[in-house]
Amino acid sequence: MVDAALPPLAGSVLDLVGGTPLVALDRLGAGLAGRVLLKLELANPGGSVKDRAALRCIERAEERGDLHPGGTVVELTSGNMGIGLAIACALKGYRMVAVMSEGNSPERRRVLEAYGAEVVLVPQGPESVPGQVSGDDLALVEERTEEVVRECHGWRPDQFNNPGNPEAHRLTTAPEIWEQTGGKVAAFVTIVGTGGTFVGISRYLKERDLGIQCLAVEPEGAQALAAKPISNPGHRLQGAGYAMVPPAWDPALCDGTVPISDEEATTVARDLARQEGILAGFSSGANVAAAMRVAAEAEPGANIVTIACDTGLRYLSTDLFG
Repeated sequence: MVDAALPPLAGSVLDLVGGTPLVALDRLGAGLAGRVLLKLELANPGGSVKDRAALRCIERAEERGDLHPGGTVVELTSGNMGIGLAIACALKGYRMVAVMSEGNSPERRRVLEAYGAEVVLVPQGPESVPGQVSGDDLALVEERTEEVVRECHGWRPDQFNNPGNPEAHRLTTAPEIWEQTGGKVAAFVTIVGTGGTFVGISRYLKERDLGIQCLAVEPEGAQALAAKPISNPGHRLQGAGYAMVPPAWDPALCDGTVPISDEEATTVARDLARQEGILAGFSSGANVAAAMRVAAEAEPGANIVTIACDTGLRYLSTDLFG
């Protein structure tokens, strides 16, 4: 028998971006007052939350006439945004050039190349820790990205400044969360990199209920949003916590921050795999750790929503699951 709940035939994988599941972490969260709900953005075709922003940014560029058939897309990326862009470029016929730090996990660059993207690797700064991308490393990648854009005469999505980034989550991710919870969200918690996911989802939720707590997760020791001194710029949470306030940031949407250590993020990511069968990365571990902390203090039965940012398959060369 055919399951009536199956989605219709898709014209391409781009039609499958979004519509991700929301799952209750009732095993990991056993004994907590609130209930932690995890939005599985790793279920997107490219394996991360960035697929949504990548597609939206490209569609906006096409609509404005900034991107033409056969054009070149150049982007600074820790891997996930670049992968989302590479998939869209593969289907739409654009050349894709991803500029990234050597400190990002090798799985990410290999996936980019598998989708046909060209990868430009930027060496880390002299004070950087191998495999841990700091704000200084990001500045070096930014400088090289600008050079590559000029060399290729390319179009740059510029995810940190592109309004299509938060817009993608306000238009898609947030309404999905609202529908999946029946509008019953006590708190939304997620880590901040470009700020797109947090800002887009929080704006939608606040428009519907100002009482929803929207909390930003930051790496312990790299808490720029909390206006604290930066003591750990080389943390393990790739693609987030760049020790700066992102351009898209809207402080009016943030009800507070939750610092999470590398050790706590790692432990919870491992527990997430072993107790819930969800293989996700460092940032997802940080998100779930923060959500559990909020759930412990919540009203009984309150829904605490967070994000599984990307698949743990991107981290098999690290010690995350070692």
